[in-house]
Amino acid sequence: METTTNTYQRQPDKKPSTALVVLVILLAIAVVFLGYKYFTKSTELGQTTEEKAILEDVKSDLEKQLRDMIVEYDSLKTNNDSVNTLLNNEQDKIKGLLRMRATDAEKIRKYQGELETLRKVMRSYIVQIDSLNTRNRELTAENIQVKEQLTTVETQNVELSREKDMLNNQVQLAKVLSAKNIVATPLNKSNRENSKINKVAKVKVCFTVRENAVAEAGNKDIYLRIIRPDEVVLPSGNGETFEFNGEQVIFSAKRQLEYDKKDIDMCIFWDKNADLIAGNYTVVLYAENYEIGSATFTLK
Repeated sequence: METTTNTYQRQPDKKPSTALVVLVILLAIAVVFLGYKYFTKSTELGQTTEEKAILEDVKSDLEKQLRDMIVEYDSLKTNNDSVNTLLNNEQDKIKGLLRMRATDAEKIRKYQGELETLRKVMRSYIVQIDSLNTRNRELTAENIQVKEQLTTVETQNVELSREKDMLNNQVQLAKVLSAKNIVATPLNKSNRENSKINKVAKVKVCFTVRENAVAEAGNKDIYLRIIRPDEVVLPSGNGETFEFNGEQVIFSAKRQLEYDKKDIDMCIFWDKNADLIAGNYTVVLYAENYEIGSATFTLK
């Protein structure tokens, strides 16, 4: 039996080339690097979004506080123009801050600093305005007190003036002459008393001017008015008048008296120059613009 020899020989294993190995390693490194960058970027992106949301919330809160401060400044307005000008200036500063675009942490911190400064300024204004209001209330109270005092003084002055006028009137009245024992007698042509209207030729009126220590001595005109029952005044011969209470009035007769502050008797005569009628007649005496006495008589 013939033996057959296997001439097949095993080929040696081939080793991978160096270039391929390097390529694989580079690819691996690239994958790892890209994965790291992706992870890092994703993390940074998440943090940035979160920070932006926080900063936006902080900014919104600050803006609200600023708007509230504008309203508070409005409530501090007073009647003082100088103070109002200062308050308006601060409001303008606040409005300027509200227009500022704060997008990062540094600007937000500046925003917060400005807000705190404005708040301190506002607190100082509140103190000043409270002080002004307190002083205004004090001044108002003082003004009211002064006005009340002035009113009291004016009232006292009016009362004093009234009392003075009353005293002057009393003194003036005290100086007025007066007549007593007034008797009116109708006389006929023989100077005898006769009350028949067709017999009367004159009327005699006798009286006493009273003593008056405060009256002024000197010549006094005494006027007589005789008034008929129908209210007609019997005139003097010349139809003369005298002033009484600012008016010119008819008188019947007059006589001048030398007065020396003591009782003095006198008579005045009216000579008939007008028609007489039956009834009660009134005689009235006047001196120095005052009525000093009256009486009546009757004709038949």
